Amino acid sequence: MNAGIAERLAEVRTRMAGAARKAGRKPEDIALVAVTKTHPPDALQEAIAAGQTLFGENRVQEALAKMPLVSSRARWHFIGHLQKNKIRQALRSFELLHSIDSLELAREVQRAAEEDGQRPRVLLEVNVAGEGSKFGFKPAALEIEMETLIADMPRLDVLGLMAIPPFSPKPGDSRPYFAALRELRERLQETLRVGLPELSMGMSGDFEVAIEEGATLVRVGTAIFGERTGKTWKPAAEES
Repeated sequence: MNAGIAERLAEVRTRMAGAARKAGRKPEDIALVAVTKTHPPDALQEAIAAGQTLFGENRVQEALAKMPLVSSRARWHFIGHLQKNKIRQALRSFELLHSIDSLELAREVQRAAEEDGQRPRVLLEVNVAGEGSKFGFKPAALEIEMETLIADMPRLDVLGLMAIPPFSPKPGDSRPYFAALRELRERLQETLRVGLPELSMGMSGDFEVAIEEGATLVRVGTAIFGERTGKTWKPAAEES
């Protein structure tokens, strides 16, 4: 019989703690973001009943449809590519945006935040492997671009960096990219004299390696909820 969500969640937490101890870190210093893309509210409720309250969504509209249907204890991070026409909805609904991936997007978020009187907490997405198919700041240019962020976008509370390494079935293949993100964060903190406490990196296939390399936030979906359906979840009334 397949394990349920509570059992898979417990297994992920056990593995996270093991990876933290292996790296000489405290397990409580790493937060688990349970990724719920395509999964229904019932699955989230199971996870909440098992003690998980932090969730990550890739699409603003899908998250907004789920939020009223689950416990108010749920906390929400946005982890997907943020479209400009969804910025205001995202600012009002998520406590952390993981994926500010360009100066252009940052400027739009700054403008919306200023108009709405908000101070969004954000991470900067870095394209660590230089993949043409992915969004993100180029590592070599980020120091200069961060100077612009700090000077021109005071509404943004930049807490750290995020990355998605190239897919590989071997978890160890992600290690150089995780290490590169950590080293980039350290250089930025030193040269710009800013605090960047958060590193969002690691997913179902490689979160243990990410923790060993310094992740403070791991984004895990499949290992908890099972394979995605491939379709955006919508309320039954909208599917007909």
